[in-house]
Amino acid sequence: MEEFADLNAMLNLTKAPEEVSPVEKLLNEFEAHEAREAWSIDYYKKTLSRMPNSVTRFLMQLIVSDEEKHRAVIHAMVATLKGSLTWTKPADSLEGAGDLTEVRGKLNGVTDELIRLEKSGIRDYKLLSQEASSYYHGLFKILLDSMIRDSEKHVELLEFLKENLKNA
Repeated sequence: MEEFADLNAMLNLTKAPEEVSPVEKLLNEFEAHEAREAWSIDYYKKTLSRMPNSVTRFLMQLIVSDEEKHRAVIHAMVATLKGSLTWTKPADSLEGAGDLTEVRGKLNGVTDELIRLEKSGIRDYKLLSQEASSYYHGLFKILLDSMIRDSEKHVELLEFLKENLKNA
């Protein structure tokens, strides 16, 4: 009987109905953020539609694209948490992210090359950023610096895949 009490305590199964588990709290926070992202995207798009300047429209569209990616990421995390709570696997869930056995052969040989390409691109962008820093009031520099951050993110994602491929 003591084993069941320990299990109940570990899994927080005896919590009062009005209490929210840490996973449910996180899910609620992600859902709230997803709703804010949706509102933000709509607001950006409305603002974008009123911009007469092509540079402003271009920059705003870059932001909208990033916000849409952020929303997709949050949505996938929401689906994953919901699936965990309901013991289901929604189509847009990230469940099984660590199981890369089916793609191991396809990715194993290319991740190092992709990482090398991204790092090479970062070096090139940094040089270009320095050379173009004064062009168009610094616009080229900020765009190149943004691309550097994206490539650094790509390296991080690829290194995650590479590490998980080792364990697959």
